[in-house]
Amino acid sequence: MKKVSSIPAIILALISLSLPACDIHKEQLHQEHHKIIATSPEAKDVILAQPYVCQIHAQRHINVRALVEGYLEKILVQEGQTVKEGELMFKIKPILYQAKFEAAKAEARLLELEYVYTKSLSEKNVVSEKEVPLHKAKWEKALAHAKLAEAELKFTDITAPFDGIVDTLHEREGSLIKERDVLTTLSDNRVMWVYFNVPEASYLDYMAHVGQNKEAPRIELLLANGSKFPYLGTIGAIEAKFNNETGNIPFRADFPNPYGLLRHGQTGTILIHRTLNNAIVIPQRAVFEILDKRYVYVIDQQDKVHQREIVTQNELEDIFVIKKGLDVNDRIVLEGVREVRDGEKVKYELRSPEEVLANQKNHAE
Repeated sequence: MKKVSSIPAIILALISLSLPACDIHKEQLHQEHHKIIATSPEAKDVILAQPYVCQIHAQRHINVRALVEGYLEKILVQEGQTVKEGELMFKIKPILYQAKFEAAKAEARLLELEYVYTKSLSEKNVVSEKEVPLHKAKWEKALAHAKLAEAELKFTDITAPFDGIVDTLHEREGSLIKERDVLTTLSDNRVMWVYFNVPEASYLDYMAHVGQNKEAPRIELLLANGSKFPYLGTIGAIEAKFNNETGNIPFRADFPNPYGLLRHGQTGTILIHRTLNNAIVIPQRAVFEILDKRYVYVIDQQDKVHQREIVTQNELEDIFVIKKGLDVNDRIVLEGVREVRDGEKVKYELRSPEEVLANQKNHAE
């Protein structure tokens, strides 16, 4: 009986001995998990990228129209084809216009002969000298009609006004074309004009930046799939007035497009980069939000933490640019923000802002 009763006693002793060791291990893990790390704000030059939704246009995008009426005899281009300036694109059946031109030329030749004959008679005093300018005027009028008929004949050949890309064909061979009917559109995509709207405050910042640095900021184009267009743009134009309803002013950025990647009608995002000198920056993960305000925990000289409201000027990928609330002499809680309470004393490890900002991975909590 004693041997049987001694087994539970041994087990109980082992359990009682093992509990404190387990509790100590848990406490160590708890302390490691709640380790407080602090840092300081850093003053550094920051490159800001301001995004603007944009629309992409070809520098020249026109409707190719018929200038005379007739049957569409030939279509010499295909949709999506690249054409050169002066290349024949469409041909309207010229029979009627050819006949009108021949008749006008014949009329002009007849009146020319009458003018010459009248002039010779006038020199022989057979007819009055006043008859000469009258016949000359009739001849010149006939010449003008002949030139008009010749122009109409030439309008039956529709050529490309510049190098470009042919869009959708709106008519087919044999169609009866009326004057001013649109046959297709033509786009010159060698340079693209990218339009976007800038708020008044951003416009003033842009003008101040250009005035101080005497150089244009770097301008990039972000495409719809998230990739960046490989060529930088320049500001080509700024509208003369603001839109009073939206408070915006239209900008135009010009981008070279040597390989034709950009097409008329695309959309994207313009990124205007500018440098903010000696900006106060902190990691995003040091910041927490209450309602619509942002705060950090600041450590005072007695190692006590105090909640402080901050105002951010810009938000980058992993950092906030501070407008108001902090300077480089402050110490702020970086990790363990959720474990501290306002007014309590903390033990912490202080890390340099250079080390912290060089290893940013997390965003704000």
